[in-house]
Amino acid sequence: MSEKVLSEKKLKKFEEMILSERKASEDLIRELNDMQKNSMRESSGDLSSYSLHQADMGTDTIYAEKRVYYINSEIEKLRKLNQALKRIYDKSYGLCQICGKHIAEKRLCAIPYARYCIDCKNEEEKRNKKRG
Repeated sequence: MSEKVLSEKKLKKFEEMILSERKASEDLIRELNDMQKNSMRESSGDLSSYSLHQADMGTDTIYAEKRVYYINSEIEKLRKLNQALKRIYDKSYGLCQICGKHIAEKRLCAIPYARYCIDCKNEEEKRNKKRG
């Protein structure tokens, strides 16, 4: 698995793509955190301008839960992007972590943090379906 899969030029292209996605994720997390903080601040402040209807409070709760879900999803994406950067820097980017074969560049363009080739990913999903 010491074979270099991608040229330096392509590795640089993917590094730039991943860094750009990482910045977008960081910005989204920051924005969602700010929304969450503002929502919490508003809910603990003066309630005279807010409806106290149960349905409105339920809607607020659902939105807060969605924000937390999106924040957690973006944090997980950031973790995967950082791992992909590490693979770029150690020159193992583009190799399937299961079989060691090349990951198609089209797949890397669509999912730059992909760790598995499409065949191994399909097998992993089949195993997970059987367990769950």
